[in-house]
Amino acid sequence: MAKEEPPSTSKDLRDLQRKLSLLIASVQSNSKVVSFMKSPVGQYLDRHPFLTLTLLVFVAVSAVPVGFFLLLVVLTSLAAFVGVILLEGLVISVGGLSLLCVLCGLGFVSLVISGTIMVSYMVVSSLINYWFSLRLLPQHNSSGDCPLAMKSAHVEGLYQE
Repeated sequence: MAKEEPPSTSKDLRDLQRKLSLLIASVQSNSKVVSFMKSPVGQYLDRHPFLTLTLLVFVAVSAVPVGFFLLLVVLTSLAAFVGVILLEGLVISVGGLSLLCVLCGLGFVSLVISGTIMVSYMVVSSLINYWFSLRLLPQHNSSGDCPLAMKSAHVEGLYQE
């Protein structure tokens, strides 16, 4: 038997949904977002949500290594002013190759994370839809003439013969 949720939980969820809807509406009505979504890149990303999610995860995950690389470039540039020009070229080259390797790895990781998020979303939404459909089934068929009950009675009659 499903346990009834306290009324405060459903009220909190409705309040959270309302706040989230207002946040989404404010972002979508932003002039910069509207102009980006009218551009060809925005329209392409709008038609390909998996690619958009992958790109978003990649940018979020690669921010730290790119920041470290830029810090390394600034620090080696300061060292170059002291007179270590050859060392700077070597460190930036090795750092650039290392960054390339890290970004390729992060691209693969972001694809895996995006795929996991998409699969999890589809599974959870299917489970929620299934759970709510089971929860609403007794309310719709309170008259007693449930087609499922008629079908099961017919199947039981077949087994008795």
